[in-house]
Amino acid sequence: MTPINSNPRIPFQMSSDRAPLSGPGGKNLIVHIAMNIEYWPIERPMPRGIIPPPHGATPAPPDVPNFSWVEYGMRCGMPRILKMLEAKGLPCSAFMNAQVADGYPTLTRAVVDAGWELVGHGWFQQSLKQAEDETDVIRRSLDRLEQAGGTRPRAWLGPGLGETADTPDILKAEGIEFLHDWVLDDLPVWMKTKHGPLIGLPYTFELNDVPVYAIQSGSTDEYLKRVQATLAMLEQELATQPRVLTLALHPHIIGVPHIAHQLDQALDLLAARDDTVFMTSSTLGDWFKSADPDGGARVMEFDT
Repeated sequence: MTPINSNPRIPFQMSSDRAPLSGPGGKNLIVHIAMNIEYWPIERPMPRGIIPPPHGATPAPPDVPNFSWVEYGMRCGMPRILKMLEAKGLPCSAFMNAQVADGYPTLTRAVVDAGWELVGHGWFQQSLKQAEDETDVIRRSLDRLEQAGGTRPRAWLGPGLGETADTPDILKAEGIEFLHDWVLDDLPVWMKTKHGPLIGLPYTFELNDVPVYAIQSGSTDEYLKRVQATLAMLEQELATQPRVLTLALHPHIIGVPHIAHQLDQALDLLAARDDTVFMTSSTLGDWFKSADPDGGARVMEFDT
């Protein structure tokens, strides 16, 4: 039988078959703190909710309880996490809806002043699948974040990780180098686009506070327990190959006091290791480019 290509963008390869890479500075545990900072317009239905409406009826905007849930994260969760990471001297990627810069300008300045890397994350929290013109959404988003942060974003995570069949091609054409949507490996991968190679960077569902708390109703200490269990398994793999451990966070979830306490302990656990390096999207992507410099040419030869 003629084999088929299961993935039109990324050639399949089991992790055990990947060539060994040298971790940054010889450190094989790469930790990426990724904070999703989103704009949920009050005049639109909320993308997600913490509390269902009475009798199961779909609430018409304004959805005050669920809007308030998210805005608490912007008002109280973000200052809490900004202070925590500053005290520990840890870098962070801000996966930011571009409209945050207009709706929450003081928060945006605080993020930029803290040195967080701005990563494109749409105009507001709406999937690119729903956009009338996704090229315009991507371009406007990158333009606004460049205006806010002083440099053009090099990386992207789609709202809800949503893509059309054309999204990676458009992102590459707009100058994006690194894409987090394809959550399929513990290491970066090379991706094929119409305009040349793109690097797919890891993200996570398992250490993502939305599934842990908003979907799976995890206990208060669930996040810390998952980090501990993840480390226990990775211990068996780090001797021969780096691994990327992504902490995917949202200020309205991870920023509430009882859960922020779990993050604080998890960060201390990770930082105490002598094989850990903390990186942001572009520093992670740049490391992979240098560690596998021929990968872009190889993936463009991939026959889809």
